[in-house]
Amino acid sequence: MATLDPDTLMGPLWTLLAFVGLGWLAARRLGIDPRPMATLLIYLIAPLTFFRGLVLGGPTPGYLLVTLGLFVTACLVALITSLVARRRLPAEESAVLAFSAGTGNTGYFGLPVALVLLPPSGVTLYLFGVLGMTLYEFTLGFYLSARGRFSVRESLVKILRLPLIYAFLAALLVEALGTEVPEAVMEGLEVFPPTYTLLGMMIIGMTLGRISLRQFDWRFIGACVAIRYLWWPLLALGAVLGLQATLGISADLAMALLLIGVVPMAANVVVVAMELGIAPQKGALAVLITTLAAPLLIPLYLGWMLPLVSG
Repeated sequence: MATLDPDTLMGPLWTLLAFVGLGWLAARRLGIDPRPMATLLIYLIAPLTFFRGLVLGGPTPGYLLVTLGLFVTACLVALITSLVARRRLPAEESAVLAFSAGTGNTGYFGLPVALVLLPPSGVTLYLFGVLGMTLYEFTLGFYLSARGRFSVRESLVKILRLPLIYAFLAALLVEALGTEVPEAVMEGLEVFPPTYTLLGMMIIGMTLGRISLRQFDWRFIGACVAIRYLWWPLLALGAVLGLQATLGISADLAMALLLIGVVPMAANVVVVAMELGIAPQKGALAVLITTLAAPLLIPLYLGWMLPLVSG
């Protein structure tokens, strides 16, 4: 398996933080409202980004099994967190915590690292794992978030309006029918992945630009950090060791799963919270803290886990 030099993370980290800084300046100096950008991300940019990725990846039963496994895992973690959080936190904060518990920054942050650590076949496995978590975000995750403010019926209606679900089905239909998407269309879709990253991180900066010291909630932030940097690494390590003992998974898949387990909190926590109007400021602060900690913690975790799964 590949090893990770801490310097490998500095390029992606500073790029992402620069995008956050641009968002902060846009909110502070230009008074730009991030809510329309969050809506644009959810309803247009994210679906087109993942439709393109699925079509290029060529979904196979093996890849889709990775997607299903990550989707089910994310849903279970989120449901358990929701049951616990609702007893200890206000409704909106517990909804944000439950949503964040099932996902991580596997795209904006994790993908550049995966491109360094993994060969092309491993990157493909990683992307289909990311797809599982993304499907969670825009299905059960969105529902749990919406329940912090809306009724069951209203939450379900909001899910049915999400185009990412239909983009996923459309990509599967294209693959099943053996249809070739015109090259001109695929070239046109190339602009969406970098736009997805840029706007997603800028929204965090815009939200941070509106935070006051009174909104610092260390109990909430501590819970977010504990789930992302304590529970998920242990879960990923246990899953890899279990799969190696039973199915004999490849080194590339093992590394992809470990990386998914150690990335920081998902920027989409803020995007979804902004769209639904549920505590986006607290979510943005927690995302920023876990992102700043990533260059230290990811090499530490992988340096500890890789010998265990390679032995």
